[in-house]
Amino acid sequence: MSILKTTKKAVEQVTGIARPDRREVADLLRPRKPNEFRFKDDGLVPNHPFWPLVVYRGAVTLPEEFDPAAVMEALFDANGWGNSWRNGIYDYVHYHSQIHEVLGVARGTAKVRFGGNKGRTLSLKAGDVAVLPAGTGHQRLSVSDDFLVVGAYPQSGTYDECTTAADHAKAVVTIPKVGRPRKDPVYGGKGPLLAAWERTEVVPFEGACGLASGLKPNL
Repeated sequence: MSILKTTKKAVEQVTGIARPDRREVADLLRPRKPNEFRFKDDGLVPNHPFWPLVVYRGAVTLPEEFDPAAVMEALFDANGWGNSWRNGIYDYVHYHSQIHEVLGVARGTAKVRFGGNKGRTLSLKAGDVAVLPAGTGHQRLSVSDDFLVVGAYPQSGTYDECTTAADHAKAVVTIPKVGRPRKDPVYGGKGPLLAAWERTEVVPFEGACGLASGLKPNL
């Protein structure tokens, strides 16, 4: 890659230039059926008791004229998923017990194991989007040198990070109480996610594990 292109990519990542507007974002979507994956509680990672991990393969077109990370950010923001970040995925098993998460691959490829050590390894590439219900274990196994993912969160919920067996007992109580988001982060108010995640009662709860005062990047 030339020095000019390298500099351009660096500036885009910092500033978010070349960001599409809402109309342009809508034009970049491809209709995709959701791939659903369900995982059992393995004693360390609870996973979600009834909502599946949803993966949309190649759902987002990433043309050269736009910063690919900005495309994902604009898409998620348009559907009410905010507090976005750009980075990678942690190389150890972790999950969030108080909030759902969306991961959109902006560049490169990765192998990510979902569901904990007894879960399933998926290969993700640019344009793919994974929507994780609270409790879903995830861990980076390998990535390409240019891998970049954008994460975001629905409007309700509190970021936390759970990694140990000690977190499990509280997490199994809080996870089912995290409410269903109002919109699919990719396809909006009529997206397949809302059918896959049937509505449940939301009950207030106290913090479970690794509680942060606000949302933060899930590296």
